[in-house]
Amino acid sequence: MTMELDLLDLYRRASAWTGDNVAAVRDLDASTPCPEWKTRDLLNHMLETQRYFASAGRGESASPPGPNPSDTVSDKPTDDFAQASSDVIAVFSQDGVIDKTMPALGIAFADCLLHGWDVAKATGTDATMPAGLAQAAYTTIHGRFTAEQRKGIFAPEIPVSDDATPQQRLLAYTGRTPD
Repeated sequence: MTMELDLLDLYRRASAWTGDNVAAVRDLDASTPCPEWKTRDLLNHMLETQRYFASAGRGESASPPGPNPSDTVSDKPTDDFAQASSDVIAVFSQDGVIDKTMPALGIAFADCLLHGWDVAKATGTDATMPAGLAQAAYTTIHGRFTAEQRKGIFAPEIPVSDDATPQQRLLAYTGRTPD
């Protein structure tokens, strides 16, 4: 069975949820589920990643974000994230861009959703992903990366039970403890 995904809609929904979570940030020095990063580092990574996808969608030469993001978050992280996600939506809304850049928007969607969860965990807000998004993200990224590529993108996969929810599967696949 093939499932047709509306990647632009999925990205819009994930970025809206993530934007709400970013709006809950009060302490840029708070811990995150990523042990080496504080909330500021996570937000910088998110901004850098979304800017990368927008640049790639425009056909510009761009390098994927590294492990040490530049400090570009302002004193208004909500506005920063809104602008970055708006740029991604604008670029990928243009005719033919999604097809020409496959799988970029799917990966941007999954990245946005996962980091929205990271922010929710860091701020203590509800980390339950909106209905359908976890399964769509899992479907989009599961099996897409070789073992070597995973090392630079995700922590090692965590085993889950057969009755795990789609959110738990997605989190575990990306090396996050699905609690």
